[in-house]
Amino acid sequence: MSAKLNDFAQCLRDVLGEKAKTVVVAGSEVTLEVLAKDYAEVALLLRDNERFAFEILIDLCGVDYSTYGDGAWSGKRFAVVSHLLSVKNNQRLRLRVFAEDDTFPSVVSVVSIWSSA
Repeated sequence: MSAKLNDFAQCLRDVLGEKAKTVVVAGSEVTLEVLAKDYAEVALLLRDNERFAFEILIDLCGVDYSTYGDGAWSGKRFAVVSHLLSVKNNQRLRLRVFAEDDTFPSVVSVVSIWSSA
């Protein structure tokens, strides 16, 4: 793992504090997981904070983790996974948020933050 990715992950932890549920560096990617209640606030901060400047939402998809790891997954079932790009900082980030209710999975929209959503 590169020092740059580890430094970036630590910066996320430092700036977001408890709002960063998990920050994982795996391979050449950083994944940030936040709670649904913090999703919009964190997304806005990721876009507007100069340390991050994630001005581009590359991809957004829904994921059903019920069969992830050959069914060994435990925890919430449905998530929204977004891939963000900061051209200014030459940095990418995977942002994941799980829906609180598996029977009616939904999270707030980030279309007002990134119109590509």
